[in-house]
Amino acid sequence: MKGISGWDYKPYTRLTETQKADLPYICLIEPGVNGFSFEWFDRGFTGDHTVSYRKYKSLREETVLKVKDSRVSIEGLEEEQDYEFTLRRVGAGGQSETRVVRTGFVPGKVVNYLHPMDDQYAFSGKALCSPCIVRLPSGRLLASMDVFAGGAPQNLSLIFRSDDRGASWHYLTDLMPCFWGKMFVHRGVLYMLAMSTEYGDLLIGCSRDEGKSWSAPVRILPGGGLMEDGMHKAPMPVVEHNGRLYTAVDYGSWKRGGHANGLLSIAVEDDLLVPENWCVTPFTAYDPGWPGASLGPTGGCIEGNAVVSPEGRICNYLRYNIAGANPSHGRAVILQGDNQNPEAALELDRIVDFEGGSNSKFTLRRDERTGKYYAIVNEVVDGRAPGQRNVLSLAVSDDFYHWRIAKRLLDYRGASPKDVGFQYVDWIFDGEDILYLSRTAFNRARNFHDANYITFHVIEDFRKY
Repeated sequence: MKGISGWDYKPYTRLTETQKADLPYICLIEPGVNGFSFEWFDRGFTGDHTVSYRKYKSLREETVLKVKDSRVSIEGLEEEQDYEFTLRRVGAGGQSETRVVRTGFVPGKVVNYLHPMDDQYAFSGKALCSPCIVRLPSGRLLASMDVFAGGAPQNLSLIFRSDDRGASWHYLTDLMPCFWGKMFVHRGVLYMLAMSTEYGDLLIGCSRDEGKSWSAPVRILPGGGLMEDGMHKAPMPVVEHNGRLYTAVDYGSWKRGGHANGLLSIAVEDDLLVPENWCVTPFTAYDPGWPGASLGPTGGCIEGNAVVSPEGRICNYLRYNIAGANPSHGRAVILQGDNQNPEAALELDRIVDFEGGSNSKFTLRRDERTGKYYAIVNEVVDGRAPGQRNVLSLAVSDDFYHWRIAKRLLDYRGASPKDVGFQYVDWIFDGEDILYLSRTAFNRARNFHDANYITFHVIEDFRKY
């Protein structure tokens, strides 16, 4: 076996299980109310296939259907019921891993699904996380997500494509190692900025064929050990300002009490795949003595948005973890960068009232047409649950500092905040609309945090709000 230089796999398999790459492979699952669909491929066999399914852990005989198309739909099943299914070759040995799916309603269009008892990606994790959406110059949409579980390796990302503006999604490739990945387009080239794993190395690679194949990633900055101090990021915006690209990064760990915050940047004319071209600010630690800080224990700040203020200053607009403090929600922290010196430490601008700015990641962008700022946030409608993520709302600001909720997008306050979540939303402007992806925990996910769906949504004519 020769060494491997690439980043993409179709699919990724461990070195001791490379034969799995030549077996039937189920690469996408989309549950429905009374059935489910799935997408598959089999590079090692050109004959016929069957799908066998039955209720999960049932001893009943399987139902067997012959399939030919790469997209298979099974209907007429019980609602809110778990099923297991397997794809098999006809007249030859070889079958896929057994997959698990639960029927039932979920808001939005399903991009991909992973049942809590499905072990296909257990080498990386057992839940879907870190949704990222990007529109390519051709108009194609790409969606990425990673597969995570607490204490697991957390190093696999899956990429899907849509050529009909999100009406349907199809598997494209896997990236390994890739966690907390952010796709963005710069000068016509698609890039992925990601971690090798939680608190791992900060990596970047590129694709010149719309995400089908990827260059080997290069390491921008080294990481720490699992759950020890190291780099931290999420799929946060990459913005261009004053001839540079900026994005927010953090350093620290939950284990050691929190994270300090910075900005990573590079000159727009520089080669993004040369590590020495990048620079990062020193990391600014949270100070409980800052004016307007919540009183009591906090987790500091994390997962900031690189954004340009109305005055043209590069800033880092940060999630503020205050669920155990007073006030316990409705705040955000703004750190200010130096436009002239990209390696200068960030300084506090102010702490602002911002419903949805605390205790959960939000993505914030400026609408160049109107100058207004928009964010999709987890609105807290019950002060007894400051960490709730079962209400998703669109927030708007005219001046960068004062915010209002413009529209509730998904309101499931009647569902337990311990079980239901629409969170870590990534979104883009698309003409008159906003397109967004949600890390969605619904219909018996393991819990609100460990999502079983990535769902796609559209806010039509968003400016009217």
